[in-house]
Amino acid sequence: MIFPSYRARRIRNNSTIRRMVRETSLTVNDFVYPLFLREGKNIKSQVKSMPGVYQYSLDMIEGEINELKDLNIPAVILFGIPDKKDEIGSEAFNQDGIIQKGIEKIKELNPDLYVITDVCMCEYTDHGHCGVVKGEVIVNDPTLELLSKVALTHVKAGADMIAPSDMMDGRVAAIRETLDENDFEHIPVMSYAAKYASGFYGPFRDAAESAPKFGDRKTHQMDPANKREALKEVLLDIEEAADIVMVKPALPYLDVIHLVRENTLLPVAAYNVSGEYSMIHAAAQKGWIDYEKVMKETLISIKRAGADLILTYFAKDAAKLLQGER
Repeated sequence: MIFPSYRARRIRNNSTIRRMVRETSLTVNDFVYPLFLREGKNIKSQVKSMPGVYQYSLDMIEGEINELKDLNIPAVILFGIPDKKDEIGSEAFNQDGIIQKGIEKIKELNPDLYVITDVCMCEYTDHGHCGVVKGEVIVNDPTLELLSKVALTHVKAGADMIAPSDMMDGRVAAIRETLDENDFEHIPVMSYAAKYASGFYGPFRDAAESAPKFGDRKTHQMDPANKREALKEVLLDIEEAADIVMVKPALPYLDVIHLVRENTLLPVAAYNVSGEYSMIHAAAQKGWIDYEKVMKETLISIKRAGADLILTYFAKDAAKLLQGER
């Protein structure tokens, strides 16, 4: 097929044919909205580095949950900020903790909203690391016991899905075993399977108040230079019975999302993280980019790379944009 017999522009002539031949579709059903819950009352606190994102006390979340319902956003993932922290993050597995109470409250407000819970220790430990610390080493196996306890309290409170984000070895298997032993074999696990030690998490540390007090997370989160290792991590989590596998962050790792999509039949999730969100907002505030166009293009790129689910702070704005395009 050569010019002038073949002209590629023929199927771009107007909006109707462009819609008809579009290869990638973005819908509200692709979105999981992150929600930050904190102890206290009458709190709706703007996250300073994330425009439009707030920490909520439970008495202030009704409006947010109602908005998500009105926008048909199907799912949330919950992160908690406790009043007190200790060495082992005991508030994370307190059955009366902020996430556990938050699940119950959300299910009262909207039983149909699908509630996923992030399972990690960093928001709850006084050192800010993702597990048990001995000296300055994050130790793996004792952390698995705590993560399993956290997951069990979440599902007892009514969580629909568990999402371990700690990157400890063997945590999917440990959580799966604990859930199954307690008659929660029907609860799926979405593993943060390929989670990189990324600079794009900065604003999240403001939102979740989870910055480490010493060192970094490079001994358990992945080296950004590695792609084959990501596939190894994903396949290990699949062997441990993960139901969904996730790549985090999304935009700098579209190649990894695509690699994972090509090598598993499981649903693939991608986390469009805080730094990606805040950069787009910052550039839009400067007038350098069109916010809505770049937001949508970003989300389409993640979907096009192979993600089935997108965890994104853009979910509400993207849902409003998609509603307006009907």
